[in-house]
Amino acid sequence: MRQIVLILHNLRSTHNVGSLLRTAEGLGVTKLFLTGYSPYPLRADGDNRLPHIAKKLDSQIHKTALDAESLVGWEHQDDIFEVLDRLRANGFTIVAVEQTTTSIALPDFVPADKLVLIVGREVEGIEPEVLEAVDVAVEIPMFGKKESFNVVQAAAMALYHCRFR
Repeated sequence: MRQIVLILHNLRSTHNVGSLLRTAEGLGVTKLFLTGYSPYPLRADGDNRLPHIAKKLDSQIHKTALDAESLVGWEHQDDIFEVLDRLRANGFTIVAVEQTTTSIALPDFVPADKLVLIVGREVEGIEPEVLEAVDVAVEIPMFGKKESFNVVQAAAMALYHCRFR
């Protein structure tokens, strides 16, 4: 079975984080990393955030995660590059879900057996320095007038494709 790791990098919305935790759990994601300033649920191993802030963020994430945050393995890490180095050293192919000049259309993408998918900021997308560190970028073809999907829908489409391709 394919191992899929999902990285949520610099997302602001707790609701998107919660929804992505639920999506990751439903599609059998091996592990989820919350990097940069992405909000994260309460940590079982101790939380260094102010208690009222940690509790508020946890409650907001739980609203859409519906307890998936306790079912899927997740880890918060400030530095995405440390995470990428660790995963690459373990044989994972690093894939950004992002529109770039060299991205591959998602339907044409053949995923590796050990795969990392990165989704980024809701409006601006994944930062250029992160894109330089990936092996490949995939994009979801658009057929309407809008240029992109919400980060949750884009991740769900990419995860589904990678799970069943």
